[in-house]
Amino acid sequence: MKKRSLFVSAAVALAVAIVLAGCGRTSYFDGRKLPPSGLVNRVLVAVQNPSALQKGALEIMDAYYDIRSGYNGQPPQFTLSGFGGSLPITIQNMPEEQTGAIYGSGDGSLTLASYQLEKTTGTVGGLNGLSSSIFITRNQEYVFAASQAAHVLTVVNQTTGGALGLSLPGVYRVSVNPGGTIALAFVQNSNYIYYPVELTSEQTLSYSGGPTTWPLGAVDCEPQNAPLWCLFQVLDPSTSDPLTFNRPIKAVFSADGNTAYILSCGPECGGTTSAVTPLPVAPMFFLPGRASGLLPTQASIAPCSASNTASSCTLPIPGGSSNALVDSSTMYVVGQAPQAINGQTLFGGNLTVLNLAGSATGWATIASTAAISDGQPGATSRLIEADDNTLWIGMTNCTTGVRYATNPASGYGCLTMYNTATNQVVLLEPYIGSATGIAAVSGLHKIYAAEGGQVYIYSTVNGTAIDNQYVTVSGTAYDVAYMDAVSDGDNTVY
Repeated sequence: MKKRSLFVSAAVALAVAIVLAGCGRTSYFDGRKLPPSGLVNRVLVAVQNPSALQKGALEIMDAYYDIRSGYNGQPPQFTLSGFGGSLPITIQNMPEEQTGAIYGSGDGSLTLASYQLEKTTGTVGGLNGLSSSIFITRNQEYVFAASQAAHVLTVVNQTTGGALGLSLPGVYRVSVNPGGTIALAFVQNSNYIYYPVELTSEQTLSYSGGPTTWPLGAVDCEPQNAPLWCLFQVLDPSTSDPLTFNRPIKAVFSADGNTAYILSCGPECGGTTSAVTPLPVAPMFFLPGRASGLLPTQASIAPCSASNTASSCTLPIPGGSSNALVDSSTMYVVGQAPQAINGQTLFGGNLTVLNLAGSATGWATIASTAAISDGQPGATSRLIEADDNTLWIGMTNCTTGVRYATNPASGYGCLTMYNTATNQVVLLEPYIGSATGIAAVSGLHKIYAAEGGQVYIYSTVNGTAIDNQYVTVSGTAYDVAYMDAVSDGDNTVY
């Protein structure tokens, strides 16, 4: 059914809202309360430099009518109030918790926002300057941040208010499982992975006294003479040697959070082979003990079977492996693969679909592959599933890849629409700039995207552009998030 005019449709919606309010109804689904705006399909937009007096703002779009203001122009725009961060770059979307975490790349701030109240609720303290990667656990108890300039993995305990930095030179990425029980830290141009462990009060007493008393294998413990946290390198228990990958860049997790799929970006990051390696994180990451019986030791890795090692379970991904999304027994892996073009090495974008059900010879098999948007090698891409069996993939700096170099007159946009039912690329959107954010507006057959610093809308039915004139912003739109999504899976940041 076609939409009527914005005025008429919005007026009807307002009348319905008034009737519902009169009947005492103040929630719309899953026990969530109606927010002050009265909108039930909201997309949050992180805007950089919205005016000469502001370096950042958070605007709310009515994603049903695709407008940023009230139906009669009042209010002139919907906003999430109280935001004071500089140059917001990511929105960690947690709609199940009715919470968002917005990172400001200009001042290193992590601002928490209440979706129900439509206002910010404070900022996280104790961070060590700018963070190249940062996450808050969904229960909002812990924050983990890779502070590359400071060479530390910062850990903040929101409950106690304590914050400390574990020394790890070159750390630039951190991944956290859905339950917030495991954090993995990645070092640039390294083949190793690290993980932090919080000590109990008994353990703190046992390891007090400086490095000579720390747990075996600890890379750093802080505070050094009475440690609350220690940082360990992931080891192969069969040899006690560091477990080696090929420029590991990120981990994505199984639904239960007990398996980490390590993405090795290989050639994208100066290595040799792109790959995915399954790694159990429970009970592997028990803290190694110095005193016999004080603490459990690391369990055997055996990610494929009791007789296999982690290295034998590594699955090469020829198309590149720098980001991924897990959906039940399927994993979508994206990356950039090098190609020799006119005497120079350029990269081309690829999607590799893995069947996690495995086979008699391994834990997973490559089901299909497809060429997608090119992008900056090793850069943060965006992946999200949306209505109509679609997977949307966003890349940055797509004019630096193979497509543009070989045929600039053809399509070389940064946003790809992929049909997961047919395993086919449906559409490569025209180039309008880097795709830095995607939000799936589930149930309404559309996505919102931040491309080239502006907000765009696309149909998930056929990929066609939807009129975006009423959602354009002043400033640079950098990320988008569907605040009213059913689950936290509607998120491109985790």
